[in-house]
Amino acid sequence: MSTIKLHRVFKAPPKKIYKAFLDGDAQAKWLPPNGFTCKVHHLDAKVGGTYKMSFTNFSSGKSHSFGGKYLELVSNEHIRYSDQFDDPNLPGEMITTVTIKQVSCGSDVTIVQEGVPDVIPPEMCYLGWQDSLAQLTKLVEPEIPD
Repeated sequence: MSTIKLHRVFKAPPKKIYKAFLDGDAQAKWLPPNGFTCKVHHLDAKVGGTYKMSFTNFSSGKSHSFGGKYLELVSNEHIRYSDQFDDPNLPGEMITTVTIKQVSCGSDVTIVQEGVPDVIPPEMCYLGWQDSLAQLTKLVEPEIPD
């Protein structure tokens, strides 16, 4: 098992980052790495609430589904949730902790993902997160008037 640690600063307020992690439509837009689509089957963003989604490889059509539970939620500051793949070849439970801190230019965000299955090389996990966080930037940084 490996642990992935990421850090980014976004030119967006904490409330937009927090919302992007807990809104199913937002997650479907930013979370899947490049080359994948995402379907959110359900998402109940409250402590003890669960979610289920699947990523589909756009080229091959092959899908993998996963889900988990929201363990801790502190509005606009902290999200902690579990993740488990439905595929028995990807065993175990991952725990992801997102810490959001307001800074002068927006938000300082730290993500720690623990318990990544050994079959997933850490460098591939980092590559996927890099894609996702670039897409998150494009979602949360624009200020579009109503």
